[in-house]
Amino acid sequence: MATWNVDSLHSDVQFKVKHLMINTVTGEFTSYSVTVESEKEDFSDASIVFEADVNSISTKNDMRDGHLKSEDFFAAETYPKMRFVSTAFSPKGDGRYDLTGDLTIRDVTKSVALSAEYGGQMVDFYGNTKAGFEISGTINRKEFGLAWDAVTEAGGIVVSDAVKLILNIQLQKS
Repeated sequence: MATWNVDSLHSDVQFKVKHLMINTVTGEFTSYSVTVESEKEDFSDASIVFEADVNSISTKNDMRDGHLKSEDFFAAETYPKMRFVSTAFSPKGDGRYDLTGDLTIRDVTKSVALSAEYGGQMVDFYGNTKAGFEISGTINRKEFGLAWDAVTEAGGIVVSDAVKLILNIQLQKS
């Protein structure tokens, strides 16, 4: 069984949310871990565990980040981590996979379906074996208890329910 861990210097965990339904705000988690265990070279039997430190959220706006950490959204003081544990990683061909797993945000766990694209493997300058994946999908934030809502005076929605996830993950074989 091979174990792979995230190379956080070459990885990104981002999300995108519509603001006022006219533009997109991008945020990221800067502290997270990813562990993958797999016996097969193509990762088709992979078991994946992802965990993010909610307090590491950054949208490049301290006031917004503080609001996201509050009880209105992540409740970071009570629920400092969010976690994803895979239940299936199924090859679709051409380096593409369907990734299914249980995502826990706050105290809510739901099954989510994501898409993954395998970028391949390479040995770096230091002899470390690396593998790359791009993972994407969309979740409904309200299903996980991130239910804060507001409407502008003109009747516009401030924050969309849909949250796009984009993870570019480089793994290093242990």
